[in-house]
Amino acid sequence: MNNFEFANPVKIVFGKGMIARLGALVPEASKILLVYGGGSIRRNGVYDQVREALNGFDVLEFGGIEANPHYETCMKAVDIVRREQVSFLLAVGGGSVIDATKFIAAASCFEGNEPWDILYKGAPIRRALPLGVVLTLPATGSEMNERAVISNIATQQKLNFTTPLVFPKFSILDPEVTYSLPARQVANGVVDSFIHVVEQYLTYPVNAKVQDAFAEGLMRVIHEEGLKVLDNPHDYDIRANLMWAATNALNLWIGQGVPQDWSSHRMGYALTAQFGLDHAQTLSILLPGVMTYMFEEKKAKLVQMGANVFSITEGTDDERAWKTIASCEAFFKQMGLKTRLGECGIEEKDVDALAALVDEMGWHLGEHHNIDSRVAKEIMLLRL
Repeated sequence: MNNFEFANPVKIVFGKGMIARLGALVPEASKILLVYGGGSIRRNGVYDQVREALNGFDVLEFGGIEANPHYETCMKAVDIVRREQVSFLLAVGGGSVIDATKFIAAASCFEGNEPWDILYKGAPIRRALPLGVVLTLPATGSEMNERAVISNIATQQKLNFTTPLVFPKFSILDPEVTYSLPARQVANGVVDSFIHVVEQYLTYPVNAKVQDAFAEGLMRVIHEEGLKVLDNPHDYDIRANLMWAATNALNLWIGQGVPQDWSSHRMGYALTAQFGLDHAQTLSILLPGVMTYMFEEKKAKLVQMGANVFSITEGTDDERAWKTIASCEAFFKQMGLKTRLGECGIEEKDVDALAALVDEMGWHLGEHHNIDSRVAKEIMLLRL
């Protein structure tokens, strides 16, 4: 296990009815911008709970954040923040709303001319507005981490940034607010959180027994509860376990001291930017391709994952590793996601453009940094 330092300053408030605690968590005399998505929080009662809890605060609203938040939309919110001298941001929604709010927090204080440089050029972030979260869709872990992903429609790019300045000050997690989510969003959240764990786990052994045990436990929970949730949408225990698992899947903890991959995520950005695929859908397609192409490099951990997550203990190491890949793909299909590019209307002629982002950004992906645009193209061709 490698050396590491770990700090996570996010205060988590978990459980039924916890939105009522919101007013005590926001700093006194804050001028708040409430950021949300397409309006579902008005239909499911979350909006009313939030506004009641914020009674007495000066609250402005900004709705319309997209499922893959657009840079252009975020900049409209930045204009409001600057013009109205907003002092605190509140994200009410899932990962896209939280990511957008993080970017708004950083862009509002950005000292350069073009805030897109934060993502495209890695421009330094020296200040950011404080923000809090009311989570409505467990999936991305953004409620307890320091990263965000934003799409630029004009350039057809989807990129990420990280800075400890955008850790939420608090995140409220009430599993009951997830009862009304559409099945597609629930399934996406399950697969997204599962693959977050895989990206930090499925590399090569470094004798990190604690991190491996945490990761394997999370994968088992997400797999077991994920297979139940669509048939039991109002089961509080299932929802609570999935919500907490998704948060722990990407809150920096299980990745401490171990090599990480993230190639499926980075390659998937192009699929979303150019074809509009759901984030989780890109991952369910690409991860089996990465597992297959990097089979020898990942075989030892595939065997370990098979034994400790899917109870695959029979056969040679090669056989067990291939069964693990098949089990992952079967899980994604059981959740209702596609696992082939061709199922999404993407053809061989499209692959060059999809791999081009890897070249443009100068990425060398994977735990061994050996996935360039050529390898990315070959992985995508495996998934047609």
